[in-house]
Amino acid sequence: MIRREFSTAPEEFRPPESASRIRKEAYEIIFGHSTLAGRLFDLSLIISILASVLAVMLESVAGFREDFGFWLRVAEWVFTIGFTVEYAIRLWCARPIRYATSFFGVIDLLAILPTYLSLIIPGGQVLAVVRILRVLRVFRILKLVRYVGEAAHLASALRASRYKITVFMFSMMTLVVIVGSLMYLVEGPEAGFTSIPRSVYWAVVTLTTVGFGDITPQSPLGQGLATIVMLMGYGIIAVPTGIVTVELAEAARRGRLRGCHSCERAGHDDDAVYCKWCGDELHLPA
Repeated sequence: MIRREFSTAPEEFRPPESASRIRKEAYEIIFGHSTLAGRLFDLSLIISILASVLAVMLESVAGFREDFGFWLRVAEWVFTIGFTVEYAIRLWCARPIRYATSFFGVIDLLAILPTYLSLIIPGGQVLAVVRILRVLRVFRILKLVRYVGEAAHLASALRASRYKITVFMFSMMTLVVIVGSLMYLVEGPEAGFTSIPRSVYWAVVTLTTVGFGDITPQSPLGQGLATIVMLMGYGIIAVPTGIVTVELAEAARRGRLRGCHSCERAGHDDDAVYCKWCGDELHLPA
């Protein structure tokens, strides 16, 4: 019998206390990793996900498709049926609505739909590569909780900087429209600037320092304007980086690693010093 106090399965999906013992144990194996069976299940799941994505990728290569197309399609259907059964079991052993509407629940559903979609839309199975997102479970399986905590800091920094980034992006959109319009006026259709939208495209490519080179100014005035835009690009790239960096440092300063290195449980209070599940001391960021 699996003991609840040592459980590492998420509480939000846990079946009610009235659920059968088989359902509870299946939940611990599929959603948790405190047992050998659970870790083996997660490991085999990740291997299957990677193998299925590899099969989809190889099927897009003409040589492999000609030689092994049939077997690759068979493998894809075998993986899809297996993932479908796994998804059904997850719904059965967990709280189905909560799990189905969660991030991983949606990803798990999207992972199996493309293959069935290919029956209606030829080639739709290529969208099955979305199942690579399921490998995010590797953070839980391989005890990489410290990286999960750092990911939380990064997410916090991005949320805190969203308004500054929005203002920055709006300013950049205004700038590229103005620069594109000026370049359209200076160069004209003869140099490839056939319209203002196409000139704006050139401004975006140049300002971001991508520089495809499919459109280039020919006149000295146009080249001078392009030089200014290129130099501006180097300075502008540093702006969003600086915004996020400052917020990331602030998130690390006021936050603390929310995962316990001992039991790997998350969800502690902001002022917590010890794990509320196992009692071990939580690690604080440097």
